Amino acid sequence: MTDAERVVVVGASMGGLRAAEQLRAAGWTGAITVVGDEPHMPYNRPPLSKDVLAGEVSHAAVAFRLRASCADVDWRLGEAAVGADLAGRRVRLAGGESLSYAGLVVATGLRPRRLNRPGPSAGRHVVRTLDDAHGLRAVLGPGRRVVVVGAGFIGCEVAATARSLGAEVTVVAPEPEPMYRPLGADLGAALRRRHLARGVCFELGHTVDHLTGEERVTGVVLDDGRTLPADAVVEAVGSIPNTEWLAGNGLDLGDGVRCDELLRVESWPDVVAVGDVARFVNPRYDDVPRRVEHWSIPTDSAKHAARTLAAHLAGTDCVAPAFAPLPTFWSDQYDERLQSYGAPGLGGADIRLLEGDWDGDCAVGYHHAGTLVGVVALGGKAIALATKYRRELVG
Repeated sequence: MTDAERVVVVGASMGGLRAAEQLRAAGWTGAITVVGDEPHMPYNRPPLSKDVLAGEVSHAAVAFRLRASCADVDWRLGEAAVGADLAGRRVRLAGGESLSYAGLVVATGLRPRRLNRPGPSAGRHVVRTLDDAHGLRAVLGPGRRVVVVGAGFIGCEVAATARSLGAEVTVVAPEPEPMYRPLGADLGAALRRRHLARGVCFELGHTVDHLTGEERVTGVVLDDGRTLPADAVVEAVGSIPNTEWLAGNGLDLGDGVRCDELLRVESWPDVVAVGDVARFVNPRYDDVPRRVEHWSIPTDSAKHAARTLAAHLAGTDCVAPAFAPLPTFWSDQYDERLQSYGAPGLGGADIRLLEGDWDGDCAVGYHHAGTLVGVVALGGKAIALATKYRRELVG
């Protein structure tokens, strides 16, 4: 078998691993090479802002188990893909090597957006990789002053973990409530009250002007001129899809990789995309292509994309419905669980309390054009409450 008779998977995180597994399940018996810029084998990322940050957790504790079907996969770790020639079916690596392929899987995921503000770089952290989490853990502890910039999932989870370790935590964000965009004002306010009860401070409706310090960060200056003392700053201000290596191929890379209903990358039948780098239309909701950054998407998309690619490589048509996942996410903050199914972000202003009360266990429904499109539950009974409404979302 020649090198051209292999599938190259670019991205060695969860999406890349699931793609390799699902290619085998779909009948591909040829070679598979997985390329990744991190030195680690694939591992689970959700614990990074919680268990890994809270204690001395090793790679082995969060690593995914490798299935026997993938025992012969060639893992090329610690070397990023820096270019691709889709017409020539080749991927160029940072070290200069060029890999040929019969099929290509784009699974390069995201990287953290950095805070574009003046100030020293030392003492500024993000949480995306295992090494990121270990680096931040080393500076957390009782009395340490931590400023978290961003009040989304990562920002809130890091705030909860840092506070549990005894740090003094302040969250800065321009939105009126934490997790305002996906959850809305009422549930965001309920989450904020839970954080306040545990000693987290909030500076909402504010942005960062610059950071102070010579060699290391000593403070965060807000847009109103006030300075928040800081021993560490955590930047949780969103993500950027890793698509630069695909430039020059005429693709729509405006926000991730544009895919069709079978997760093929535009007009290239031998290229598919999986995970949160893929932008696709979900026919459950509307005709707007979007990326979905939830934990369930790498597995769901890998299964669909692998069938598509395996069929093409076998010379047959892929007979499958359009990719229409039911997005799922959860967030653990202190002893509180936030559980979601569907697309609450599409609910707009039509948000209704379905059960419970805002300061206890509650389930919240998000409606689009009068139809329930998402449900989020908060509290000790979150999983049971959210699962109760999941059947309605599935249809």
